[in-house]
Amino acid sequence: MAKQKTEPLEHSATPWLLAVALATAGPHVEHLPLWMSVLVGGLFMWRVWLWLARGQLPRRVPLTLLVAGGVAGIGWQFHTLFGRDAGVALLVLFMALKPMEMHSRRDALVVVMLGYFLLLTHYFYSQSIPTGLWLLAATTLLTATLIRLHGGAQPVAAIARYAGLLLLQALPFMLILYLLFPRISGPLWGLPQDAHSGLSGLSDKMAPGSLSNLIQSGAIAFRVRFASDLPEKSELYWRGPTFDEYDGLTWRARELSATAAQTKPSIEVTGKNYTYTSTLEAHNQRWLLALDVPTDLPTDSELAPTLEALAREPVRARARFTFTSAVDFRANRLESPAVLQHALRLPAAINPRTRALAIEWKSKSRSPEEIKDAALSMFRNEAFFYTLRPPLLGQHAMDDFLFTSRRGFCEHYASAFVFLMRAAGVPARVVTGYQGGELNPVDGFLTVRQSDAHAWAEIWLAGQGWTRVDPTAAVAPSRVEQGIAAALPTGEPLAMLSRIDIDWLRAMRNRWEAVNNGWNQWVLGYNPERQREVLSRLGFKEPDWRSMTATLAVLCGITLLVISLWTLYQRNTADPAQRAWQRYCTGLRRRGVTRAAWEGPLDFAARVAHERPDLATLTNEAAQYYADLRYGHGGSEHLRLLQQCARRLPSSWRKEV
Repeated sequence: MAKQKTEPLEHSATPWLLAVALATAGPHVEHLPLWMSVLVGGLFMWRVWLWLARGQLPRRVPLTLLVAGGVAGIGWQFHTLFGRDAGVALLVLFMALKPMEMHSRRDALVVVMLGYFLLLTHYFYSQSIPTGLWLLAATTLLTATLIRLHGGAQPVAAIARYAGLLLLQALPFMLILYLLFPRISGPLWGLPQDAHSGLSGLSDKMAPGSLSNLIQSGAIAFRVRFASDLPEKSELYWRGPTFDEYDGLTWRARELSATAAQTKPSIEVTGKNYTYTSTLEAHNQRWLLALDVPTDLPTDSELAPTLEALAREPVRARARFTFTSAVDFRANRLESPAVLQHALRLPAAINPRTRALAIEWKSKSRSPEEIKDAALSMFRNEAFFYTLRPPLLGQHAMDDFLFTSRRGFCEHYASAFVFLMRAAGVPARVVTGYQGGELNPVDGFLTVRQSDAHAWAEIWLAGQGWTRVDPTAAVAPSRVEQGIAAALPTGEPLAMLSRIDIDWLRAMRNRWEAVNNGWNQWVLGYNPERQREVLSRLGFKEPDWRSMTATLAVLCGITLLVISLWTLYQRNTADPAQRAWQRYCTGLRRRGVTRAAWEGPLDFAARVAHERPDLATLTNEAAQYYADLRYGHGGSEHLRLLQQCARRLPSSWRKEV
């Protein structure tokens, strides 16, 4: 069999392909190791220089060595060639190396197809609006490059207009697929080794510095829309994990026995209930961060014995949950003796001065309420400071904090308070979560950021049950009433978003976040539940994959038919002069001469004279008639002569001598 001849790549088409490679691979530099970014950048610069100098491309041996070295480096860097990060790095390497062996149009098509595939990988790292806009622009560039490869050299504006028209024709199909294509739950990328890397949020333990690092982030933890009015800001405690195990340095949640884990807490509501919907960002943990304390939970969730709302599976993708909560309540007024005994445990032989102070309070025959008030009075009236830059603490951390440094943030005060209570015989535990939030007036959502992370305490009082106590409020009341930015002195390392105090800048941020929230709710958050909700409103009583697939096929068919009819109509509505000229050009195409879409009649006639001298006179005559009709003062006689030109073309089957 004869080897198929490959069409060589035009020199002027190479910049389009280099632009494609840069647009699709360039943004991934943020996720690549430094050595690989340097390698990829060097390869691109080398290829540009070769194009400018019309130099010879590297031979196969050095390219093979580059491929082998790059793959080995990726394997060494990521300890695997599989998974999200390693796989994307390989694709970027291939995109940088493929232009080095780009000799034919077939090689160019490989670059374009690789670019389309590489675009999808950007959503593994970011699904934001800017990412979507960049990918739309890159898709337009890829489509325009295909047009340039198959349509030859033509004005850039014409190529861009044609690519835009193709994408506009695809828009109805995109909307139909968005609405009806069956959705699946779960993240876009699901390999366990790197599926959820980069997720931030509360940890399953509280060690020195864990909350201060989180507070310095302005990232959004979740958004909330209340069905009616909002609680007071001082009541906005969003409950996360509860810790009752302490080893002298770190607080952890104790593992409950099977019987204890199934014990449902007893909650007596003494005030108003609030219903709200929370849109929770992925954090790869089970807690749902409900307003303390939830009384009505979403499906597939439960209320733990320690009062936090827990999902059955970790939250690995943005999700919406509807709760009802009460901010005034009594929880577990009748608590088991084992739980209360565990809430008194402390490590032995640490913090002697703190223990002595607690024992002194207890020896004065004070009640648990009076011991609590004594601790809060100490924090309120003595020289304690709220800061995210506390000094390091030694082996006796509580002694160092309470009697020496007296500088710390919420986790220091909550931890010290619980230690004092336990040492004085009052059952106590640490609760972490978020406190406060900022109402966005544009969309009515309450935005809670990572910088709102907080820790407080709970003590058990006879007749009252578990009662919230926030020692930080005694030291820095503005932390609870106005937010973290008001409580910290100037110069503290707080996220810039939390310190915005300029009206127009805050208004711009609110609008941008409202747009982002709409994107999250209706595009990224268009999960199976929301799809069923939307389709139910459109008349689908019980939508399932069968009915959705059938409707999808019918609507796509109708859309394709409408676009085809519109295209044919546009073609048939061309004026008589244009139809006659197109008929003549079609005849030339059958004889081996194809007119480019951008090529004018006189320029085309000049090219025909060069390529087919036997057709030069007739083509020049037809082009002149058409130019007079379109751009001059030609009349019906010119139209008749142009139509005759198409009939005067020699038969295409006749052999030429």
